[in-house]
Amino acid sequence: MPQNSLMRDVPLPGGAAFRSSAAPFEAPAAAATRPVINSLGQTEFRLGTAQPPAVTLLQELLGPSVAVATLATCMWLDSSHFSSGFLALALITFVLSDRILTTPELRATANGERELQPSLPRLLLQWGIIFALLLFLITTLGVTHLVGVGALTAWFFITPAALMASNFAATRLARWWTTSRDTTCRHIIIGATDAGLELAKRVQEGTYSGRFLGFFDFRDPSRLPQLAPEQWAGTCAEVVDFVRRNAVDAIYIALPISTEPRMAQLLQQLRDTTASIYLVPANIFAFNLVQPRCVEIHGIPALAVCETPHRGMPGLSKRVFDIVLALVGLPIAAPLLLFIAAAVKLTSGGPVLFKQRRYGLNGEEIYVYKFRTMTVCEDGTTVAQATRNDERCTSLGRFLRRTSLDELPQILNVLAGQMSFVGPRPHAVAHNEQYRKLISGYMVRHKVRPGITGWAQVHGLRGETDTLDKMHRRIEYDIDYLNNWSLWLDLKILCRSVPLVVRGDKAY
Repeated sequence: MPQNSLMRDVPLPGGAAFRSSAAPFEAPAAAATRPVINSLGQTEFRLGTAQPPAVTLLQELLGPSVAVATLATCMWLDSSHFSSGFLALALITFVLSDRILTTPELRATANGERELQPSLPRLLLQWGIIFALLLFLITTLGVTHLVGVGALTAWFFITPAALMASNFAATRLARWWTTSRDTTCRHIIIGATDAGLELAKRVQEGTYSGRFLGFFDFRDPSRLPQLAPEQWAGTCAEVVDFVRRNAVDAIYIALPISTEPRMAQLLQQLRDTTASIYLVPANIFAFNLVQPRCVEIHGIPALAVCETPHRGMPGLSKRVFDIVLALVGLPIAAPLLLFIAAAVKLTSGGPVLFKQRRYGLNGEEIYVYKFRTMTVCEDGTTVAQATRNDERCTSLGRFLRRTSLDELPQILNVLAGQMSFVGPRPHAVAHNEQYRKLISGYMVRHKVRPGITGWAQVHGLRGETDTLDKMHRRIEYDIDYLNNWSLWLDLKILCRSVPLVVRGDKAY
């Protein structure tokens, strides 16, 4: 394999490597004896992608380009006049679509099938947000003359179909394009670990696969029963010669951290090749991961193993969603709130609202508001959970709890930024202190704002948690919500909560 004298693989702290420009040509003997020094202070990392630029460009620009193209087409069919104002509108459309639309790709589902992402429901939601924002801007800025009503109506209905069709075509075109050029990227995996096997599976299923040449490992193939014989390429002692003979472009090292001395020696040997080298932490799956992602902290890479899904723009979109929903819902619910408040005051003595200390975002104490449904207002070190036919409940309180109408004042908590419409349900501080000692990872649920309804509640985990197993299952759903959060999931939970409230299942 020809070697490029201007490129070399430089070891990084922790065993990683990156391709960098070398110094001017040195004599082979000198280069072999002089170590390459790489200071952490001189190294800056960047997050990127390993797929071809053409594929990345196609995926990133497809949706915004289709949205602008359909707008221009609808205006042309409606005989609208094109002007400099249209260019500004097209630019705004492109930017909004680029920020909101999901990148098209084929993903493997839990049952092994492949489906197009984004799905039609999610795409419709994203397109609805884009259209609503643009309609708001057009109306607010007084430029309704730029686009006729007929063009806007046609654009609203045509664009989702055009986006789905283009996403479908683009993913298959990218797959065909890269498959027909498998020889342009040959890769191997060093380490037949669980991470290595999963990596091989996902790379082959991805839009950009390249040509996989096999596994290498320090162990003998007889000790790797999970590895298919045709996937075995050799031992680590043979990997350098294999890379040279077969013009390998990419090497993925998925070895356990415990093999660091061997890994360092292997990296030293692989420096005499031009292959790109990537480290895949094989031990990372031993931990309970929440929102795992690679991040860059001022040029230094870090692997987030427990992170909130609402950092940055996702958090802003979540907050805007809550504020808009609260501002729309509060005036609508105001007559009902006043009626319930009067009914509570007239049917039993005591305050109308009951406030109780709960843990909010980052475990900070907040006061959560509810209509009083009991003859007591417990908020001490010991709080008894409500049970079926609880004698502490008033007659009106039982109805309010069964229909969850007692939770309506929490819209005020949402407006104050203490809660969200969707999130893990907050528990009394006394219950938190009890269960955080019994369930590992219990406090992770507080990396997001608590919600009026949640993923656990729509799966039937409402009401009393009289056994540790019930609370454990609730926490599992809460963490699953953190791992898979999206605005579409929030909307789905809100819609599924409506029939639960009507039936009043397990709410007492």
